[in-house]
Amino acid sequence: MARAAPRPRSLAHRRPAPPGRGTGEEGERRPLPLPLRLLAMLCAFVVMVVFAVVLARLTLQPSPASEALTHTNLHPGRSLRAYLDQPALRDAVRQVGGNILLGVPFGVLVPVVAPRTRGFLRVLLLTAVVMLLVESAQGALVTGRAFDVDDVILNTSGALIGYLLVGRRLSRAVHARRPKE
Repeated sequence: MARAAPRPRSLAHRRPAPPGRGTGEEGERRPLPLPLRLLAMLCAFVVMVVFAVVLARLTLQPSPASEALTHTNLHPGRSLRAYLDQPALRDAVRQVGGNILLGVPFGVLVPVVAPRTRGFLRVLLLTAVVMLLVESAQGALVTGRAFDVDDVILNTSGALIGYLLVGRRLSRAVHARRPKE
């Protein structure tokens, strides 16, 4: 039996550009007009400030009721195992899912507010540093709270999920590279 030879890829088989967003000869997107870019960045900045306030209220409020239950965790996976060993699955989902969801807005908004932070590794490093600072402040300054490396890992994972699902595309739409002339 003879096998068909693979067809060479040509420019004719590429998908057309989305309507209203023309492309240049190199296939690059045109940037949004400046007023729309500024409006998008302002909206993202406002949402980022709201996110920071919510994050601070959730993580930096004293919790005297749980003071006896808090322990610093420097071993990755230890808290996750403790969550999953709980008899009520709901509590584990709440802890793990809540920490992941807490990072998602960061991954969506940071590349829009600061376009130089675009890129998987940049978002990863920036999120890890910010979440380390939040957890350190939480453990050092707030009664009933402790530093937990698993929270940093889960928050960073959430930010990466947000970046990969929405943040990357949103940032590209707002901060498209200008066509080379």
